[in-house]
Amino acid sequence: MAGSRLEKFGTVFTRVRDLMRAGVLKEKDKPIWYDVYAAFPPKREPLYVKPRTKVYGKQAADTVPDIFYKEDAIRAFIEKYQELEAQGLQDEDALFEETGRALLSEGLILRRRGGATISAE
Repeated sequence: MAGSRLEKFGTVFTRVRDLMRAGVLKEKDKPIWYDVYAAFPPKREPLYVKPRTKVYGKQAADTVPDIFYKEDAIRAFIEKYQELEAQGLQDEDALFEETGRALLSEGLILRRRGGATISAE
């Protein structure tokens, strides 16, 4: 065989539908999702698109973008806060401000709720 036809011709729904019409798949053995998909089909049919591996003779770069969540900024703040606290800073306000400046120098901008951003000065 030259290659796999998996997911290239027809959707999973059409293949299951055709198996049921041909009698290969019995009505009692149909998947749970079949009736829901039949009642509410997608607006656009899923289409197989062959993935591009080359771009003008060069290998396409397989890059995954960095994803940062709100929790990452909070975690960075807490780690930096504890690090500065271990160095001997005891005043909570000064410790908070110094943590904000340290994170700002690393490229992480913090904002107080209802207030101004922490300045780098």
